[in-house]
Amino acid sequence: MGSQGRVELLRGVRKPEQRPLAREEGPVGLDRPAQRPAHGALESAPRPRHRDPGTPSRLILPGCRYAQPPERGQEAVGCKLSFSFPEMTGAAGKCCDYQWPLLPQSGCLRAEATAGAGLCEHCHQTETADKRRCLLANARLAMDHPESPTTSSLDEELYSRQLYVLGSAAMVRIQGAKVLLSGLRGLGAEVAKNLVLMGVGSLTLHDPHPTCWSDLTAQFFLSENDLGTSRAEASREPVAQLNRATQVSVHPGTLTEDLLLEYQVVVLTNSELEEQLRVGQFCHQHGIYFVMADTRGLVGQLFCDFGEDFTVQDPTEAGPLVAAIQNISQGSPGVVTLREADIPMFEDEALVTFSGIKGMVELNGCTQTIRVRDTRTLEIGDTTHLSCYLHGGIVTEVKEPKTVNHEALATALHQPRVVAQSSQEAHRAHCLHQVFRALHQFQTSSGHPPRPWHPGDAEAVGRLAQALGPLQGTSEEPLDEALVRAAVLCSAGDLSPMAALLGAIAAQEVLKAISRTFMPLDQWLYFDALDCLPEDGALCPEECAPRGCRYDGQTAVFGANFQEKLSQQHYLLVGAGAIGCELLKSFALMGLGASGSGSITVADMDHIERSNLSRQFLFRPEDVGSPKARVAAEAAGRLNPGLHVTPFTHPLDRTTEHIYGDSFFSRVDGVAAALDSFQARRYVASRCTHYLKPMLEAGTLGTRGSASVFVPHVTEVYKAPTASQDAGNPVCTVRFFPSSAEHTLEWARNEFEGLFRLSAEVINLHQQAPTFLVDTEDVQMLTLLQPVRGVLRERPQTWHDCVMWARGHWQLCFHDSIRQLLKCFPLEKVLEDGTPFWSGPKQCPQPLEFDANQDMHLLYVLAAANLYAQVHGLCGSKDQTALRELLKLPSPGPQHLAPTWRASDLESAQASTFDTEQLKELQETLEVWSMGHEPLKPLLFEKDDDSNFHVDFVTAAASLRAQNYGIPPANRAQSKQIVGKIIPAIATTTAAVAGLMGLELYKVVGGLTSLGAFRHSYLHLAENQLNRWVPLAPVPQTFGHLTWTRWDRLKVPAGQPEMTVKSLLASLQERYGLQVTMLLYGPAMLYSVRSSAERQNRTVTELVHQVTGQVPEQQVLVLELSCEGEEEDTAFPPLHYER
Repeated sequence: MGSQGRVELLRGVRKPEQRPLAREEGPVGLDRPAQRPAHGALESAPRPRHRDPGTPSRLILPGCRYAQPPERGQEAVGCKLSFSFPEMTGAAGKCCDYQWPLLPQSGCLRAEATAGAGLCEHCHQTETADKRRCLLANARLAMDHPESPTTSSLDEELYSRQLYVLGSAAMVRIQGAKVLLSGLRGLGAEVAKNLVLMGVGSLTLHDPHPTCWSDLTAQFFLSENDLGTSRAEASREPVAQLNRATQVSVHPGTLTEDLLLEYQVVVLTNSELEEQLRVGQFCHQHGIYFVMADTRGLVGQLFCDFGEDFTVQDPTEAGPLVAAIQNISQGSPGVVTLREADIPMFEDEALVTFSGIKGMVELNGCTQTIRVRDTRTLEIGDTTHLSCYLHGGIVTEVKEPKTVNHEALATALHQPRVVAQSSQEAHRAHCLHQVFRALHQFQTSSGHPPRPWHPGDAEAVGRLAQALGPLQGTSEEPLDEALVRAAVLCSAGDLSPMAALLGAIAAQEVLKAISRTFMPLDQWLYFDALDCLPEDGALCPEECAPRGCRYDGQTAVFGANFQEKLSQQHYLLVGAGAIGCELLKSFALMGLGASGSGSITVADMDHIERSNLSRQFLFRPEDVGSPKARVAAEAAGRLNPGLHVTPFTHPLDRTTEHIYGDSFFSRVDGVAAALDSFQARRYVASRCTHYLKPMLEAGTLGTRGSASVFVPHVTEVYKAPTASQDAGNPVCTVRFFPSSAEHTLEWARNEFEGLFRLSAEVINLHQQAPTFLVDTEDVQMLTLLQPVRGVLRERPQTWHDCVMWARGHWQLCFHDSIRQLLKCFPLEKVLEDGTPFWSGPKQCPQPLEFDANQDMHLLYVLAAANLYAQVHGLCGSKDQTALRELLKLPSPGPQHLAPTWRASDLESAQASTFDTEQLKELQETLEVWSMGHEPLKPLLFEKDDDSNFHVDFVTAAASLRAQNYGIPPANRAQSKQIVGKIIPAIATTTAAVAGLMGLELYKVVGGLTSLGAFRHSYLHLAENQLNRWVPLAPVPQTFGHLTWTRWDRLKVPAGQPEMTVKSLLASLQERYGLQVTMLLYGPAMLYSVRSSAERQNRTVTELVHQVTGQVPEQQVLVLELSCEGEEEDTAFPPLHYER
């Protein structure tokens, strides 16, 4: 893709208006696409056909297309692709999709042995042998993997962030896959790293070529000790260390047809065109997914061939749209009116299904094509003869599979389908397509690739490109000769950022093939970063010639002088998480700060968790619990022994400005921010603006990512969203009028806090200070204390007591309190203006009746009782059968639970106040509860332990609350993500944005000053988007004769002796013509027009000490000012008072 096009930039983890929730996955297997009913017709929802992988499929004749029928008088030997499985003695096999019967001790090269029979993992439900081919090649699966992966075998802790991107069904397919990767230079290493981190079942490495110096520029699995050793052999163990669950092996020979048949996916990197055509054609003919990728200097290409009729089961990253129903009319067509809150944007002709409808129950379980009238109303089929709609119900989008058809490489080479956002991008891609073809021709004819910045070689390749002629199916625009020449001149190079970007995209395409999740590329992707080249013209061949060192691949593009400049840089990396690890790897390979006069400082206060290991590839299992900064610094040093990395475990915020102060930043040349919050980004950006340092910044959310660059006086400054990302909802909305799953989850989380943490802390504090409740002013704590009154009645002694309490609290929350609410605000209540009280986002709730046979009812009691037992130091139980028996006993009545709900509670919640009667009631109950007992054990919410009942309680409580209010509930995975504030993440996106940051780093270090040289970037791997655009220039502001941008500042030296405030005001008037009316130091006011003469005669330092209570340590005090005559939107540059 070229550099044109523009989309909204995702800075970091900015969440979209409607954050996609994790998909609720069904059984593993290939579902038949649901048949779309004609508009106006209703039909029952088709049940997806799934097949147990352990169930042999029925015999289908005439048999396997690869079979060799036995000749007369000979014993049947089965499929000609079969081979012996000694371990399967006595087990009869069947050959893959075509079910050719096999004798005992034999199996098919395309079959997976399960339950004693060879069965194709991909084709569990195939019924027509003449139209379908087996697409998996699991030759040794019977020996290597005795059992196929299942959802129960997923390591949810390790892959927790990735599961929210791909889903469990896709992960199961990934863990059962076999991939062959040929080519282990920098690009191949990136593909291998990403696949292993993400848990692919088996990866075979192939690259018999010996390691050379230029490999070390981008291949991080290799070191100087590996020079002369096979790249694949040297890389195997470092690759395997990333994830021991992935089987990593090496194939030392050539790529034979028999070898290719063993794999689901074959990936070629940095290969010759002849081999690409041979392997690509064979893979296309035999249903093997084929991916080819290559980088040459600052240009790269990627090609995918997933064959004919490739079905994508889950085309998009977003989950299905879900909306609550307000009404359904009887008519033709029927009109569905949606509730006002959080209405998703359905599309015309979308397929939907209905559930939970009361009254018009015939619609439940039906699928229907819709027409969109407006944002709130949808037309469906004829509902004239259906029952009358009463209330409730949910409409859910049905995500339909899509089918794509790919051409073989031999065809696509001459008639390429390229991914492009515009005709200009398409033309640029076609030019690069011809460049790669010409490069292959040049290497074949000359025996070597073009030499670095060699004019003669560049001209020869240009002539070859021109001689290729126009591509089929494209406009006959002439080749862009300047583009061709620039691409060829630097094509001898091998760059880490380019390998990271293309390797990430290639790995994502492999996962798409395996998991059938997200739409694949169609079919060529071209990318160039020729904007990184120097602005002052071409380099000379001598400057870029190889020198027998680890940076030869980079020197071939930018020259030796640039490499020296790169090695002398001092950079600060803030954040050693997923992006930070990728950046440190790139810094090590690029040689950033790798000379005696250069350095890198990495700052991160966090410690390594096990869930980090699937993305943060510098860490290993033995590092869990250690500081990220220290481990990352040590790992980066092993990648490049010449690198100088200093770890800092202090946070970078206002509390540590004595550490990261003037002296520290005076030694820094630039900053790379790899942070996970806007608040942290905003602060780091303010430091960069203050000290005039360039900042590289990136972030990801699932398969979406962004990378940005901010250069003093060249680009705009960083701007983070102003609204808090963690702002809660109004208390009254959460407690009484929820309208979304997020509201119910916030209520459930508050329930957890109030019942199992705060209640225990209250009792423990009461034992230490009996009057603390009367003295406290913590409104939030008192708000959470409301439900505690239902807990503090009798201290439990047994598991039975805990169950009875939990059952009683269920009754209080989901039945009694709802009935009380409806007494105060009945269904027919209207406001003074005649508007119904229960309208708009206010959904009238319905009380629930307890039923131990309903899963969520039982789960709530089970989780609540166990948590209550934990708080009180009692033993819990997971026995659901015994729990059901206990629940058959009479439950406590309302009089034993808590005071009844009062209408005044609504006003209390809205005003966030508590009356004397409520506090007195709590105080009396605490005194009874606290007498003669050991302290309780407050529970701190922990989302990552699935055995502690924390997430179970929140999921069940929120789901029941949603049932009360007719809200589409969140499932367990969604609940865990929302309540735990888990950001979906995946290794490929992380690597891609780090690569994009590395490309901008080249420009910053190279001293490029033209705005047009820099790029902001946005990518969405699930939707094949990659956009780059020129940043905005700084916005100038004017006042009087002054003109400035956000990068400018006013400077006034303090002088010796230090000037007074009065003198400072006079200096500002003299220097800048500003009549200051107010002077601030942070939030503290130093001066206003009403300030006394005594105050004005103090020095600035004395006054800062007086108003803040602290002696300022900074050499420069940053002051804000207002001036006479300024407009409302005038923002003067900061005043730097230099002491």
